[in-house]
Amino acid sequence: MVAKQLITDEITPLKTSNTGSDALNWMDEYKVSHLPIVNNEVFLGLISEDDIYEMNKSDEPLGNHKLSLAHPYVSENDYVYDIMRVMDENHLTVIPVLDDNKKYLGCITMSSLLHFMATSFSVNNPGGVIILEMSQTDYSLTEIANIVESNDAKILSVFIADHQDSTRIQVIIKVNKMELGPILSTFDRYGYFIKASLGEEENMEDLRENYDSLMNYLNI
Repeated sequence: MVAKQLITDEITPLKTSNTGSDALNWMDEYKVSHLPIVNNEVFLGLISEDDIYEMNKSDEPLGNHKLSLAHPYVSENDYVYDIMRVMDENHLTVIPVLDDNKKYLGCITMSSLLHFMATSFSVNNPGGVIILEMSQTDYSLTEIANIVESNDAKILSVFIADHQDSTRIQVIIKVNKMELGPILSTFDRYGYFIKASLGEEENMEDLRENYDSLMNYLNI
């Protein structure tokens, strides 16, 4: 999935003729904290809520103010990982998308990106979650998949998280089964360190508590 496929139709860019009050109203409507300023398809930069609050006269056109606008953007053929990196590095709620000639095409919102990620990582599909911790040199997706499939299960999604110790990683796996006992036993037998898991072994109260703890642990 590339940037031009993730552009949302919901966001209308600001013009320099719009006022700071317009911008705040649109941000409230769109549930974002940033908006692009575009004149004749030329991307001038992103303005934030903080930028507007620092103006002395928010009822005047934006073009009347000397603005120090941020200029982060992604190109139309950038992949989703590039989009996530730029948004995270700049703490953005929207990211403009430009074509090869730097023409403004639209923007991607954090909410639309999260929706795509949720779909890609099968967040809404039933299944259990297993977190393994290991050395980077010990990581083998082939072996991990073989262990899961040897227990008549399938991997729905997998991604790698950095560890405080740069030589180690955490592998977060979602499988299509909630009953994880046999899979966990096999991982243990192969010498894997199981950091955490979430399956049907817990009762509903414990399941909710463990799910919340897991999401907090992953900073989601």
